Amino acid sequence: MKLIDSILTQAAGIAAVRRDIHAHPELCFEEVRTADLVAAKLTEWGIPVHRGLGTTGVVGIVHGRDGGQSGRAIGLRADIDALPMTEFNTFAHASTHPGKMHACGHDGHTAMLLAAAQHLAQHRNFDGTVYLIFQPAEEGGGGAREMIKDGLFTQFDMEAVFGMHNWPGMDVGKFAVSAGPVMASSNEFKIVITGKGGHAAMPHMGTDPVPVACQIVQGFQTILTRNKKPVEAGVISVTMIHAGEATNVIPDSCEIQGTVRTFTFETLDLIERRMREIAEGVSAAFGATCAFEFERNYPPTINTPYEADFCRRVMADIVGPDNAIAQEPTMGAEDFSFMLQEKPGAYCFIANGFGAHRGQYEGGGHDAGPCTLHNPHYDFNDDLIPLGATYWVRLAEQWLAHQPPADRPMPQGAGK
Repeated sequence: MKLIDSILTQAAGIAAVRRDIHAHPELCFEEVRTADLVAAKLTEWGIPVHRGLGTTGVVGIVHGRDGGQSGRAIGLRADIDALPMTEFNTFAHASTHPGKMHACGHDGHTAMLLAAAQHLAQHRNFDGTVYLIFQPAEEGGGGAREMIKDGLFTQFDMEAVFGMHNWPGMDVGKFAVSAGPVMASSNEFKIVITGKGGHAAMPHMGTDPVPVACQIVQGFQTILTRNKKPVEAGVISVTMIHAGEATNVIPDSCEIQGTVRTFTFETLDLIERRMREIAEGVSAAFGATCAFEFERNYPPTINTPYEADFCRRVMADIVGPDNAIAQEPTMGAEDFSFMLQEKPGAYCFIANGFGAHRGQYEGGGHDAGPCTLHNPHYDFNDDLIPLGATYWVRLAEQWLAHQPPADRPMPQGAGK
């Protein structure tokens, strides 16, 4: 493993920053303290800072040895927000804010990019500019979209943008990246079926919306098995059904909510259309009415081929070809997808291990739960900081040292 010496030397200090962020988690668009800390560190290292994009976003600007005169630039992104959940860990850096927790490792993502920023500012071994994007509100707020709306790519013109997420369940020392869809779109639906309530002993006097809802839920599964192409991925999950207040009362209405995940817009269009047809058609057949709502949240995360292959080669040089593996697509969603609609780039995974790192803290305090994302026992593995930072530095240096082909594939939204 080829780690950068200066990053290794400074890793303990960056780990302390990471644990400070972990102890003070902040939710979507509320990351004031975190943004202040990031901006203060960048300023301390002589990096100019731009603030306010996406409310609490921070952009650090590192010019290379040419002072950025080449005009070439690359973007590196980390997310900074936490989740609205209670932490079960009791180690010294556990959350001090009840109901808020860094359970997805955004504290670690921030730390890895800060470690890279420190090295890049100290050495500037590249021609061009590296934009360090510290993005708020990934967990449901669409902070990437908001930064773009506020002018991220118009104020800071970059050739490509790259993101990285820690991935528990893989051996530390591995990376994963692939071209094409690697994370799914995230969408929500809400259906309210209205019938006619009445006495449970006299169902013929009303229109019961509950069996209507049951038929609709069953019908949704035929979309996946009989309408969608079998080779295309799609998930419809009904996660909430609400109806009634008493056992002897047929309710007036029944509400269904859930999520839809796909890797392509074509599949998403099909699923939304068929869900509406089934919900409205079944309701009408039973004499009920239906209000159908479908909200598209995050688009699929789609890596462009040249950039994904470039990342894989950088990874292989650091950890060896056998440890730069193919990225298995996941139905989880990521708002970095908005950036990849505008700019070519790639979103990769860095292995977070299996949780053994949590035993290193004095007095334990991590409990025995699994170390998985969005779990109250989760904690980021600080051993990743030198590795992730080395990857960021080498990616920036090598990208700016080579001219990408002008005819490489671009995302659909690029140039709009």
